[in-house]
Amino acid sequence: MPQDTAAPRLDPITFAVVKNAMDAVVDEVAYTVIRTARSEIVKDVMDYSAAICDAKGEMVAQAKTIAQHLGAIPEAMESVKKRWGGRLAPGDAVIVNDPYLGGMHLPDIFMFHPVFHAGEILAWVVVICHHTDVGGRVPGSNAADSTEIYQEGLRIPPLKLFEGGQVNETLEEIIAINVRVPDRVLGDLRAQYAACQVGAREIGRMIGRYGAAGFRGYLAALLDYAERMAREEIRTWPKGTFRFADAIDSDGLSDDPVPIRVAVTVHDDHLTVDFAGSSPQVRAAINSTLSFTKSNTFLSVRCALKGDIPNNAGVFRCITVTAPEGSVLNPLPPAPVAARALTGYRVMDAMFGALAQIVPDVMPAAGEGGNTVVCIAGRRPDRQPFIIVDMISGCWGGRPDQDGIEAITNPSQNLSNTPVEVLERQHPVRVEEYALVPDSCGAGRWRGGVGLARSYRLLADEAVLQLRADRVRFAPYGLDGGGEGGRAGNWLGEGEDRRALPGKVTMTMRGGELLTHHQAGGGGHGDPFARDPALVGRDVWNGKISAAFARDRHRVVVDPESGMVDASQTARLRARA
Repeated sequence: MPQDTAAPRLDPITFAVVKNAMDAVVDEVAYTVIRTARSEIVKDVMDYSAAICDAKGEMVAQAKTIAQHLGAIPEAMESVKKRWGGRLAPGDAVIVNDPYLGGMHLPDIFMFHPVFHAGEILAWVVVICHHTDVGGRVPGSNAADSTEIYQEGLRIPPLKLFEGGQVNETLEEIIAINVRVPDRVLGDLRAQYAACQVGAREIGRMIGRYGAAGFRGYLAALLDYAERMAREEIRTWPKGTFRFADAIDSDGLSDDPVPIRVAVTVHDDHLTVDFAGSSPQVRAAINSTLSFTKSNTFLSVRCALKGDIPNNAGVFRCITVTAPEGSVLNPLPPAPVAARALTGYRVMDAMFGALAQIVPDVMPAAGEGGNTVVCIAGRRPDRQPFIIVDMISGCWGGRPDQDGIEAITNPSQNLSNTPVEVLERQHPVRVEEYALVPDSCGAGRWRGGVGLARSYRLLADEAVLQLRADRVRFAPYGLDGGGEGGRAGNWLGEGEDRRALPGKVTMTMRGGELLTHHQAGGGGHGDPFARDPALVGRDVWNGKISAAFARDRHRVVVDPESGMVDASQTARLRARA
C-alpha cells in the first residue's frame, strides 16, 4: 500500500484515471438511489442528486442528476461542519433541510456522510432527495400560497439520522409522525443512506489504491484543474457588463409581476453576477434562498462553458454572486420558500439572456420556464392517503444551430415525466391527454420546442389540488429575431363548464373533474423568414405547427394534409415580407 507521508507526483495518466473513477463512483451512488427509493418522485421523476466532496466540503464530482441542487452544497456543508465539526464518526449520516441553514426548500433533504480513513475525514458523500411530503398545511409541502415557512412542513437542522450505522429512532419517529406518507419518506431516506454506503465503499477502495495523501492530492488537483480551465475560457470572453431581465407572472397572492434582473460582469478571468433591482421578497412561497440563487447562477455559467471542464466546485471559484438581502433571491426568515424552484428557473432564464450577449453561438432562447408541478392529494376509500407530485418537463428554446427539443427536462435539471402507467396504477387518477400543443413554439430560423399538454381526471371523491405553473402572462423570449414561445394555460372542467385557473392555486378538486395543463413553448432563435421551407413543411406534417402558423410566422405555404411546400407561392409570399 502507498505510504501516506507525502503525496506522489500527480502524473497526467493517473490524474485522468482518478477523474473518471470519481465520475463513475458518484454515478453509482445515484444509481443506488434510483434502485432503492420508494416514491415515484425519486425513482420515476428522478428528482434527486448526488455528489462527492473533499474533506473540506468542496464538491469534486457530481452525478448525472439534478445539477440545480448541487451549487447549494457549500452553504449546507458549512452548517453541518459548524454543528458537528470534530464530533462525527464512521457510519454517521447528518440530514438537513432548513432553507435558512443552507437548504433549499423543506422537501429537499440533504444527507451528508463522512468517509473516514485512519480516524480522519477524507471525503463526503452527499445525496439530496425531493421527498413526497414533509408535512405542513398542504399535501406535498410545495404550495406556492404559504406565507411563512412554519406552514410549509417539518424543518430539520443538521441532525444525525444515522450514528455509527444505527438509525436515530427518535428523529425517525419525529419525521414519521409529521408526514402524510411515512413509508415513502422513510424509505427514501434509507435509500439515501444505502447510496452513501456505496459511495463510501468505493472511495475507500480508491484510498487503498492511492493512499490518503495521494487521494487528497488528486482531489485538490481536480478542483484546481476545473478552475484553471474555466478561467482560461473566461479570458476569451468579451469584457464588460451584460444585463438582462425576465419576470415571474406573479407570486399568486397578488397580480404584481416578480422581476428578476441580472448584471453579469466579465473581468479578466472571473465573473461577478449581481441581481440588484430584482423584486423584494414576496408574501408567497416563491422566494429563493441565496444558496439556491447561487446554485442556479453557477449552473448557468457552467452551461456556457465548454463541455470538457470537470463539473466540480473549481468552477464556482471563478464566480462571485450577490443578491440584495430581503429580496426574492435572498429572503429573510420566516419568508416561505416551498415553490422556490420556479424562481430558480427564472434566474437561469435571465442568466441565459445575459450570457447570450457574451457567447451568442452557445446559448439557446428561453424554454418552457421550468417544470410545472401538479399536486393532487386526498384519501382512498380505505382512508389511506395518496399524494401525486407530478413534475411536467416541457421543452427547450431554439438553439443557435438547431431547433428546440420537446418533451425534455429543463436544462437546469435531469428530470423525467412520470409514466402515465405509474400514475394510474398507484393513484386514483386517469390521464386522458398527454400530447404536444401545436403552434406553441416560438418561430425562428430555429424554432422553439412545442409545449406539452397533460390532463388528469380525479377518480377519488375529493382531493386537494395544488398547482405551480408560470409563463401564463410572460411568454418565453426569443433570441436574435426569434419569436416568443406560446404561453401556458390551466383549466378545470370541460365543455361549457371549463374555466381557466391561475398559474398558482390551492383548491378543492371534486371527483370526476378534469384538470388540463398546457405548458409554454420555447422561444425561437433567428429570423423566422430564414427558416428552411422544408423544415416548416416537416413541422406541419408532424402536427407541431399548423399550415396557418407556417404562413403567418414563416411565410411558407404548406398543404395541411401532405405537408408539401408550395415553392412558388412561398417565394412570392417571402418576397413581399
